[in-house]
Amino acid sequence: MADPQTGSTVPRRQLGRYLRDLRGKAGLTVRAAARELERSEPTLWRIESGLVGVRSLDVEQMCRLYGADEDMTKALMALARETKAKGWWQAYGDVVPEWFDLFVGLEAAAARITWYESDLVPGLFQTEGYARALVQLDHEDAGRDEIGRWVQLRIGRQAILRRPIDPPALRVALRESVLRCSVGGPAVMAEQLRRLAEVSGLSNVSLRIAPFSAGLHPGMMSGPFGVLRFPVNGGGLESEPPTVYADVYTGAIYLDKPHEVARYDRAFKAIWETSLDEGASRDLIRQAAEELR
Repeated sequence: MADPQTGSTVPRRQLGRYLRDLRGKAGLTVRAAARELERSEPTLWRIESGLVGVRSLDVEQMCRLYGADEDMTKALMALARETKAKGWWQAYGDVVPEWFDLFVGLEAAAARITWYESDLVPGLFQTEGYARALVQLDHEDAGRDEIGRWVQLRIGRQAILRRPIDPPALRVALRESVLRCSVGGPAVMAEQLRRLAEVSGLSNVSLRIAPFSAGLHPGMMSGPFGVLRFPVNGGGLESEPPTVYADVYTGAIYLDKPHEVARYDRAFKAIWETSLDEGASRDLIRQAAEELR
């Protein structure tokens, strides 16, 4: 069974990769396969990207088209059934877009996360007041109940920071502008900065501030991003390929090609090395909070 903490995200992603590989070995383009399966190209792309689940009978049809053997077909049909498991966040399906559903599951499954933000506090560290101010701005036509559900989802994600078994290890670099950009007014921002100082003291969190005085660094070119890495299996390999995640205004991008991940790793390393150490960073956060009193 899929882990209820990670829901169907990881099985969906694994199934999509297997199906994509089988299609490639069969020499079929997405267009050709979609035509034979009587599916649209975008639907097939979403299945192969792990964005949506797929019925085991549909997997059987795809395996038949791709020439998969009986054992592979049975294994992938079983994996398709795993994709029906629900993660806790899917109770918020009315406010969770398809692209973000995938991210929340990957975040919950990750063993290590590196994150860079240039202007805003990362969602895992946000207070309710700070989160509400952001959600209201991003969903200005939403009603109070819908905004409340968005905020609940964001706060619910934070449980992974203190979960008793295998909480993820986080390394987070924030540009100093995150501390200086007032969100929700002085009282909300001061509370948020105090929370930031608090979580920076967790044993599984390392947080550094890249001060304005650091000058130019790769984060000013890359924009905000996260790199997620996953638990190692019995064979010593990561259970999922490392994945880069970045928000865009109307969705998100996911990158998992080794050269893409390596470039973001280099960018984060350079940002980290230009940042203040953890102690000095915590002092700067507390100073910024005091200035709002």
